[in-house]
Amino acid sequence: MGWYANNILPKLIEAGCSQPLLMKLRAQYVPQANGRVLEIGIGTGLNLSYYDKDNVELTGLDPAAELTGHAQQRAQELQLSIDMLGVSGESIPAEDKAFDALVCTWTLCSIPNVTKALEEMYRVVKPGGKLFFIEHGASPDTNIARWQQRVEPLWKRIAGGCHLTRAADELIADAGFHIAEMKSEYLPGPRIATFMTHGVAVRASTTL
Repeated sequence: MGWYANNILPKLIEAGCSQPLLMKLRAQYVPQANGRVLEIGIGTGLNLSYYDKDNVELTGLDPAAELTGHAQQRAQELQLSIDMLGVSGESIPAEDKAFDALVCTWTLCSIPNVTKALEEMYRVVKPGGKLFFIEHGASPDTNIARWQQRVEPLWKRIAGGCHLTRAADELIADAGFHIAEMKSEYLPGPRIATFMTHGVAVRASTTL
């Protein structure tokens, strides 16, 4: 898997995640993230062109050096300053309430301990701070959900640990975020992989 992960998987991720409809979703959410921003799972940097570089202090987090090298090159081409952290989301090396906003696009599907990662995201975002998310995952349709369960073991092997059966909205809410806006929809393509959930979640500004 080493050669595959280093040479083939980055190209597959780049091709799959740069489809026009996916880029349109990125353009809808990413420009809203301003101030000190942490992007979890920055990958090859497909979101970078959508940040307002005059109003963002960006930190990118991703353990896959074979992907982040592309992101760093993109950032240089865009003249966008970025601090890169080569770690997974389960242990974010940042102080509590360090960021104004979080960006997470097609990432929760592949983090090994997604519950811990979301707890970390909640910890490092300021009260009132927003999480902008775009994720694929568990279909609400029983027949498709069954196929997702059947296919997932092989899918994870060829897609870098990506899960088909995670419900992003439930995971985000369980971590303590309030989902302020959200839309769920199928995009064109195989329905086991194209049920999308995207929106904005907020860390409560006060503790009850």
